[in-house]
Amino acid sequence: MTTPVHGPVRAPATVRPDDTRRALVAGSVGNFIEWYEFGIYGYFATVIAAQFFTPEGGSEVEGLVKAYASFALAFFFRPVGAAVFGRLGDRVGRRPALVLVVCLMTGATAMIGLLPTYASIGAAAPWLLTLLRILQGLSAGGEFGGAVSVMTECAPPGRRGRYGAWQSFTVALGLLAGASVAVVLASVLTAAQLHEWGWRVPFLLTLPLGLVALRLRLRLPPDEPPAAAPGGACTRGGPRPRPGETVRAVVLGVGRMMGWSAAGYTFLVVMPSYLQSTLGTTFQRALLGTVLANLGFAASILPAGRLSDRIGRRTVMAAGALLVAVLALPLLHLVQDPGGPAYAKGAALFAAGACVGLMAGPGPAMLAEMFPARVRCTGLGLAYALSNVVFSGCAGLIITEVVERTGNLDVPGYYAAATCAVSVSALLTLRGDDHERALR
Repeated sequence: MTTPVHGPVRAPATVRPDDTRRALVAGSVGNFIEWYEFGIYGYFATVIAAQFFTPEGGSEVEGLVKAYASFALAFFFRPVGAAVFGRLGDRVGRRPALVLVVCLMTGATAMIGLLPTYASIGAAAPWLLTLLRILQGLSAGGEFGGAVSVMTECAPPGRRGRYGAWQSFTVALGLLAGASVAVVLASVLTAAQLHEWGWRVPFLLTLPLGLVALRLRLRLPPDEPPAAAPGGACTRGGPRPRPGETVRAVVLGVGRMMGWSAAGYTFLVVMPSYLQSTLGTTFQRALLGTVLANLGFAASILPAGRLSDRIGRRTVMAAGALLVAVLALPLLHLVQDPGGPAYAKGAALFAAGACVGLMAGPGPAMLAEMFPARVRCTGLGLAYALSNVVFSGCAGLIITEVVERTGNLDVPGYYAAATCAVSVSALLTLRGDDHERALR
């Protein structure tokens, strides 16, 4: 009986420790910027709706729905970005794709902070904002596939889950950074100052962050030429899979991802606007609750990735999805209770975030193991992007619209629970020893 090989996609002799650390940092930093931006858009959704989508006398709820529609539209361009930049990463190299992605992402985000509002230029303002959101969607679609490929391919034997988990961990760091900036601004500025100019500050902060990310990515080692790796591992020069195999893997990846995508956006990004628009919570308290959810998310990601290297991706991710399916409504009811103690509400949000982290920690490595090297950037990027299109990008729009039409405040819990229930069945199709096999 042969022992499964843990080998990375590149030949172990050519991957130096310095290159491994550099790949981990360079892959993580762009992802941090992406999710910082998506977080601050979600946290400032009510302010952005007032500035860009609510003409004088317009409905606040209608403006929020339009703001989330713009948010969702950007997600529909993620698969395009995943296909374009993923193909570039698979055919030309991971480094050039990641460099182009971070330049596009940083430029589009910083430009949002400079946009004139509806009061200044009228109906052109929301269209310009939406155009920049589309550019962000393209860059975000290309970011995941390239970053996860680099991080998992350079991982030491038996540590793909741990290294891939850093991708998800920087999601948590980006969302926490965005929430923290929002809390600080909401605390030190008046409501008038926040609406007039304060909301621009977090978007403009991405410019120095992007320059740091660009420098790190330019220092990545170039992709090595195709060569057979010892122990049966393959490099990018391996046989190209049939298109049908890749399509089936992408569809299955979407099923395994949907619970993570839906529950993550419901509890980590959409919650502030939900708490404000439906429960009447103040902006500061809503953001504080989101910080607690993101702290729970961050706390469980890296332990979940490490655990998946020991007992497998299937067990850890299915446990997280099952916990969300069972606990989403009870936890939401704790948050909704007007007479409930603050510590109980905070604990509920922390627990919800921690359950999502159990899926997010092993998730990147799980996706990387589904695709051979020659289509890895494209395949895992498309699976991630398509899942986010439907179940993340539309989360705010769906939840806000359905709550408005039905008056049912439990919609976020039903949404997270239903998608995670489907993900459990998809995750159970994983092989128990995928974490022990070499990347193809």
